[in-house]
Amino acid sequence: MAITLPDLPYAKDALEPHISARTLEFHHDKHHQAYVTNLTKLIAGTDMENMPLEDIIKKSSGDAAKAGIFNNAAQVWNHTFYWNCMKKNGGGKPGPKLSAKIDAAFGSFDKFIEEMKNAAVTQFGSGWAWLVLDGDTVKIMKTSNADCPLAHGQKAVLTIDVWEHAYYLDFQNRRPDYLATFFEKLVNWEFAESLM
Repeated sequence: MAITLPDLPYAKDALEPHISARTLEFHHDKHHQAYVTNLTKLIAGTDMENMPLEDIIKKSSGDAAKAGIFNNAAQVWNHTFYWNCMKKNGGGKPGPKLSAKIDAAFGSFDKFIEEMKNAAVTQFGSGWAWLVLDGDTVKIMKTSNADCPLAHGQKAVLTIDVWEHAYYLDFQNRRPDYLATFFEKLVNWEFAESLM
């Protein structure tokens, strides 16, 4: 199964003025493409060459000898998932199924947003903040570098990329402003709800 760069689910300028076309040109066309290219080279001629991406991630996770494969495979998956977590004219609140789980786990939507932003702000260096489905409950997790819920047997529902290349051209060092904009203007709750 060939690993390919998926198209963005919207035009490069669709998220403007919040995320610029220039950011997406670098982030998708350069960074995401580099992970695809690197992974393809790393798995060529191995037993992983024809595996689905998710299986490559699971097989290489936790194996120091396969760290390069894991990092590139997980970043291909993470970015593909992240693009779907945003949309033009996003924001608002999740649908009924996800709202009920958020209220049960965090007490309120506002408390969830506060905790999700805190996870993203306090992720030291590069990484991701996630809302995951763990059994029948939602919870927040943060991961460093390429790590992802899939490697821990959990189902991702929503993610925010906090690698600097995700926001630096538009927000410079203002990660909290990027996070506020993500939830107020970009988040795609329909996508998250579809995963419940």
